Amino acid sequence: MTAGTSALKLVVTDIDDSVTDVRTLTLTDPDGAPLPSFTPGSHIVVECGNGGRTANAYSLTGDGVAPPAYSISVLRCPDGSGGSRWIHDELALGDTVVTRPPRSAFAPVLRARRHLLVAAGIGITPMVSHLRSARLWGRDTALLYIHRPGRDVYVDEIRELAPSASVHTRRGEFSAELTMALADQPFGTHLYVCGPTSFIDAVSRLAAEFGWPPSRIHVEHFGAALDPGEPFDVRIGSTGDEFTVESGVSLLEALESRGYTVPNLCRRGVCGECRLPVTGGTPTHRDLFLSDRDKQAGDSLMACVSRAGTDTLELNL
Repeated sequence: MTAGTSALKLVVTDIDDSVTDVRTLTLTDPDGAPLPSFTPGSHIVVECGNGGRTANAYSLTGDGVAPPAYSISVLRCPDGSGGSRWIHDELALGDTVVTRPPRSAFAPVLRARRHLLVAAGIGITPMVSHLRSARLWGRDTALLYIHRPGRDVYVDEIRELAPSASVHTRRGEFSAELTMALADQPFGTHLYVCGPTSFIDAVSRLAAEFGWPPSRIHVEHFGAALDPGEPFDVRIGSTGDEFTVESGVSLLEALESRGYTVPNLCRRGVCGECRLPVTGGTPTHRDLFLSDRDKQAGDSLMACVSRAGTDTLELNL
């Protein structure tokens, strides 16, 4: 493990390819030391080949209390950024991977009366750590999970952790049970949703139709799925440099094209490396890293995905 909290160097000590197109990795400290603890719903950002220029976030599925190892499951995505192909096709037992320490933007709300977990496909991964924590602390938790036939990842663990969990492969049956669940939950229940963006949006819309307030709906995306956004102007306070960030171009790309060096890693709004201080204007936050409190403060943004909610944004570089 590297010194400090900037990065962890871990060794691949087990690879499980028993589920079609899903590779599960076990990562440990090279000296056998316990790894940093994490809250349920946490992920790590893994530097995936290309000299660390590709980095993806993967949910941790193991026990979060002084874990001897981290476990992640990665779906093969042929049309992705290349991280999953590297993990599936190039990574081998004994290899070293570099990751960032665990971070959670999807933790259970401790004051919730009940926790309703809804997942599709590989979106089950953050829910597994939720279930482990729920069993440890005796939280009232229910799970609805749909997956493709043959991609029943973590089903055995789910049956052990939550025998009453509802697991489906038929969309119609799942949709009917989901509708009933959203319509009939005790007051104070919080909803947690993870899966493809279209699935998250559909479940969130249905919950809203049943009167669920946004404060009780929590979602976990695998990287930000974003529209091109509107153009906006930027002023660099230290130099007076002014320029326009066009639609479809990120602030990070615009800064790099003008010769500014901005630390970055994932370029998808999950790792937090490209956080920049904002000294004027209102950011439109589109990242998955900053907390709600950070976003409300409006004094920083992630240059790789976030934009401006006002005509001009002033940055301190």
